[in-house]
Amino acid sequence: QVQLVDSGGGLVQAGGSLGLSCTASGLTFSTYTMGWFRQAPGKEREFVAAIKWSGGSSYADSVKGRFTISRDNAKMYLQMNSLKPEDTAVYYCAASQYNSLETRTSVYAYWGQGTQVTVSS
Repeated sequence: QVQLVDSGGGLVQAGGSLGLSCTASGLTFSTYTMGWFRQAPGKEREFVAAIKWSGGSSYADSVKGRFTISRDNAKMYLQMNSLKPEDTAVYYCAASQYNSLETRTSVYAYWGQGTQVTVSS
Protein backbone atom coordinates (compact mmCIF):
# COMPACT_ATOMS: atom_id res chain seq x y z
CA GLN A 1 0.00 0.00 0.00
CA VAL A 2 1.41 3.34 -1.06
CA GLN A 3 1.55 5.98 1.61
CA LEU A 4 2.82 9.55 1.55
CA VAL A 5 3.10 11.40 4.84
CA ASP A 6 3.84 15.10 4.70
CA SER A 7 4.84 17.12 7.73
CA GLY A 8 6.57 20.27 8.92
CA GLY A 9 3.91 22.91 8.50
CA GLY A 10 3.20 25.59 11.05
CA LEU A 11 2.78 29.27 11.75
CA VAL A 12 5.53 31.71 10.78
CA GLN A 13 5.84 35.46 10.32
CA ALA A 14 6.31 37.00 6.91
CA GLY A 15 9.94 36.81 5.88
CA GLY A 16 10.52 33.65 7.88
CA SER A 17 11.33 30.10 6.84
CA LEU A 18 9.80 26.65 7.13
CA GLY A 19 10.82 23.21 5.94
CA LEU A 20 8.40 20.53 4.83
CA SER A 21 9.13 16.85 4.38
CA CYS A 22 7.33 13.97 2.71
CA THR A 23 8.02 10.35 3.62
CA ALA A 24 7.08 7.73 1.05
CA SER A 25 6.45 4.03 1.54
CA GLY A 26 5.02 1.21 -0.54
CA LEU A 27 6.53 2.39 -3.82
CA THR A 28 9.85 2.34 -5.59
CA PHE A 29 10.62 5.92 -4.62
CA SER A 30 13.56 6.36 -6.96
CA THR A 31 11.38 5.83 -10.06
CA TYR A 32 8.75 8.47 -9.24
CA THR A 33 8.62 12.15 -9.99
CA MET A 34 7.66 13.90 -6.77
CA GLY A 35 5.79 17.16 -6.45
CA TRP A 36 4.55 19.73 -3.97
CA PHE A 37 1.17 21.39 -4.43
CA ARG A 38 -0.79 23.81 -2.28
CA GLN A 39 -4.40 24.81 -1.83
CA ALA A 40 -5.60 28.01 -0.19
CA PRO A 41 -9.19 28.41 1.06
CA GLY A 42 -11.58 28.94 -1.83
CA LYS A 43 -8.91 28.30 -4.46
CA GLU A 44 -7.92 25.38 -6.64
CA ARG A 45 -4.93 23.22 -5.82
CA GLU A 46 -1.87 24.64 -7.55
CA PHE A 47 1.56 23.42 -8.49
CA VAL A 48 4.48 24.55 -6.35
CA ALA A 49 7.50 22.45 -7.35
CA ALA A 50 8.51 19.07 -8.76
CA ILE A 51 11.64 16.96 -8.84
CA LYS A 52 12.50 13.96 -10.98
CA TRP A 53 14.25 10.88 -9.73
CA SER A 54 17.29 12.05 -11.73
CA GLY A 55 17.25 15.33 -9.79
CA GLY A 56 15.91 17.80 -12.35
CA SER A 57 13.43 20.24 -10.82
CA SER A 58 10.95 22.97 -11.67
CA TYR A 59 9.13 25.66 -9.74
CA ALA A 60 6.05 27.82 -10.02
CA ASP A 61 6.99 31.40 -10.85
CA SER A 62 5.47 32.57 -7.57
CA VAL A 63 8.00 30.61 -5.49
CA LYS A 64 11.06 30.62 -7.73
CA GLY A 65 14.11 31.85 -5.87
CA ARG A 66 12.46 31.41 -2.47
CA PHE A 67 11.62 27.68 -2.31
CA THR A 68 13.96 24.73 -2.85
CA ILE A 69 12.83 21.17 -3.53
CA SER A 70 15.10 18.21 -2.85
CA ARG A 71 14.95 14.48 -2.27
CA ASP A 72 16.98 11.58 -0.95
CA ASN A 73 16.39 7.82 -0.79
CA ALA A 74 12.87 7.85 0.59
CA LYS A 75 12.01 11.44 1.43
CA MET A 76 11.29 14.66 -0.34
CA TYR A 77 11.76 18.14 1.10
CA LEU A 78 10.62 21.69 0.49
CA GLN A 79 12.65 24.47 2.06
CA MET A 80 10.62 27.66 2.06
CA ASN A 81 12.38 30.97 2.67
CA SER A 82 11.21 34.59 2.56
CA LEU A 83 7.66 33.45 3.16
CA LYS A 84 4.78 35.75 2.30
CA PRO A 85 1.17 35.83 3.56
CA GLU A 86 0.06 34.65 0.12
CA ASP A 87 2.00 31.42 0.68
CA THR A 88 -0.60 30.45 3.30
CA ALA A 89 -2.20 27.17 2.25
CA VAL A 90 -2.39 23.46 2.89
CA TYR A 91 0.67 21.90 1.25
CA TYR A 92 0.49 18.42 -0.27
CA CYS A 93 3.18 16.10 -1.51
CA ALA A 94 2.40 13.88 -4.47
CA ALA A 95 3.97 11.10 -6.55
CA SER A 96 3.77 10.58 -10.30
CA GLN A 97 5.06 7.77 -12.50
CA TYR A 98 5.61 10.21 -15.38
CA ASN A 99 9.29 10.83 -16.02
CA SER A 100 8.72 14.53 -16.53
CA LEU A 101 8.28 17.62 -14.37
CA GLU A 102 4.51 17.65 -14.43
CA THR A 103 2.47 20.55 -13.09
CA ARG A 104 -0.94 18.91 -13.60
CA THR A 105 -2.58 17.40 -10.53
CA SER A 106 -4.21 14.73 -12.71
CA VAL A 107 -0.95 12.89 -13.40
CA TYR A 108 -0.06 12.45 -9.75
CA ALA A 109 -1.48 9.13 -8.55
CA TYR A 110 -0.61 9.35 -4.88
CA TRP A 111 -1.08 12.19 -2.39
CA GLY A 112 -0.17 13.00 1.17
CA GLN A 113 -2.74 14.16 3.69
CA GLY A 114 -1.55 17.77 3.63
CA THR A 115 0.13 20.04 6.14
CA GLN A 116 -0.99 23.58 6.99
CA VAL A 117 1.36 26.50 6.42
CA THR A 118 0.24 29.86 7.76
CA VAL A 119 2.24 33.04 7.19
CA SER A 120 1.24 36.05 9.25
CA SER A 121 1.84 39.61 8.11
